Amino acid sequence: MSLDTLNDIFFGIAERDQPEFLLQLVGEQWRPISSQDFVAKVGGVVSALRSWGIAKGDRVAILGENRHEWVVADMACLLLGAVVVPIYTTLTAEQTAYMLKDSGARAIFVSAEKHLDKVLSIAGSTFLEKIVVMDDVPGERAIRMSELMQQSGSVDLAGVGRSVQSTHLATIIYTSGTTGVPKGVMLTHGNMASNIGGFCRDFGFRQGMKSISFLPLSHVTARSVDLGLLNRGVTLAHLPILERLPKSLLEIRPELLLSVPRVYEKVHTQVELKASKFPHKDIYKWALRVGRANRAAVLAGKTPSSPPWKLANKLVYSKIREGIGGRVSIFISGGAPLGKHLAEWYADVGIRIHEGYGLTETSPVIAVNTPAEHRLGSVGKPLCNVQVRIAEDGEILVKGPSVFQGYWHKPLETELAFVDGWFRTGDIGRLDEDGYLYVTDRKKDLIKTSGGKFIAPQPIENALKHNPLVAEAAVVGDKKKFPAVLIFPNFAALEARVAEKGINFSSRGELVELAPVRARYAEIVDEINGPLAQFEKLKAFRLIAEELSAASGTLTASLKLRRRAIEEQFKAKIEEMYGAEE
Repeated sequence: MSLDTLNDIFFGIAERDQPEFLLQLVGEQWRPISSQDFVAKVGGVVSALRSWGIAKGDRVAILGENRHEWVVADMACLLLGAVVVPIYTTLTAEQTAYMLKDSGARAIFVSAEKHLDKVLSIAGSTFLEKIVVMDDVPGERAIRMSELMQQSGSVDLAGVGRSVQSTHLATIIYTSGTTGVPKGVMLTHGNMASNIGGFCRDFGFRQGMKSISFLPLSHVTARSVDLGLLNRGVTLAHLPILERLPKSLLEIRPELLLSVPRVYEKVHTQVELKASKFPHKDIYKWALRVGRANRAAVLAGKTPSSPPWKLANKLVYSKIREGIGGRVSIFISGGAPLGKHLAEWYADVGIRIHEGYGLTETSPVIAVNTPAEHRLGSVGKPLCNVQVRIAEDGEILVKGPSVFQGYWHKPLETELAFVDGWFRTGDIGRLDEDGYLYVTDRKKDLIKTSGGKFIAPQPIENALKHNPLVAEAAVVGDKKKFPAVLIFPNFAALEARVAEKGINFSSRGELVELAPVRARYAEIVDEINGPLAQFEKLKAFRLIAEELSAASGTLTASLKLRRRAIEEQFKAKIEEMYGAEE
């Protein structure tokens, strides 16, 4: 069914009799929510919102972990024509206040008491009139969502929902602010509906499949894909606690996995660590050699049939798949570059990952590898309703129905985001002769050395992160004679290796200064430097005893590097590194 508005998804759900529509985690048990129960809950919330005077164009915020109440609140607002403002749970009170004030939100749904406390602490400086809490928090500080969902809906949902048009604003999603103050991206019902129709077309999503919703719904990719899956009848299990993902994969045993590269990296790291000891090490290395020889077949969507591959599959590959539930047949990656090394490793263990690419401003998907059209290293071909061209300076430009309407209350920024009607993505890339899109780096992230050479840091960083001893890496060197890198170790892996060798240390600060540790990371840097051009080679590195995080401001809420913040926070280390080399 073609979608005109996001409300068409709700109408499709209302016509469906699906006993296991959603799965809710209650304690340690997964409990089903039927499609009809879901529709009734949405109806109750619609009635409440309407009684408060919430109408078309009014902004309503949602701040919470992934849970079915998030989707209930989202669809209730969309049916009324209200504009949903998702807010990350990891944001500070000050950051939350900025988004609430800037959007002019009249109401907010929060998940738990700690988030309620945060909102109450800044509510006086916002336009909030109603605060709804999803948990049954004691006291009268907020309206309990459980009571709203139990109300008998008195609103004609079809009549109200069908009055919303594709041109009506559906959501304001604030960018993660890697380069400055967050901007509110305005997406209409038509923007998101056209994108969902485009990226869901070629994957065969269908009723009977299961998927775990664990990427934050405040992120455009997670929310958009979840809506697309629900439209196709896929059962979603909402996971509010990311640390519980490994256990949940074994319990739910999903058929499809949508993830960001960070999760795929963690799986790879765990496999490498488990396989690092004899005799597993030799078997694992042999299996990777067999997989490499059959990589082309896996990337073509075929299951190799040679005796060595079957044996390697039995001994190694199947064990890796069992760790992610054992039934996943569709693997999708988005949100950040996957990295060629990581994609190759997965292909070598029999797993084809479909990498996609997009931005909040494009609702979000611009291009994606599909089961029918897949090319390693690319982000796939542009969607059928999206046009892509490459500007003279290499920037990727996009046009199509999923491109946003502009930035909320920022006309100048909106004007600067377009050139001759094409949206400027800020990413550098190329299209090959077959129409596959390759993304090299962020335009603003490109490093220009004092010698005038441009270096794309992301491919180098991704290559470093492929080593299980590296958690994060930040290449620096703008206006310097040469590039260098700050390496943030995977301390769980590093500490385990050091303990095996009987080396003692009293702190992480001491650990990263140990001569054997520095020597090992020097080897890792040398390995990465091998295939790089001379001007790209990393001439120095420093190991950092701290971890990057959204809380410290060094990562965005979607776990991308905040380069300027990293450079500022570790300015002394960078200066020391260049001073020593020069």
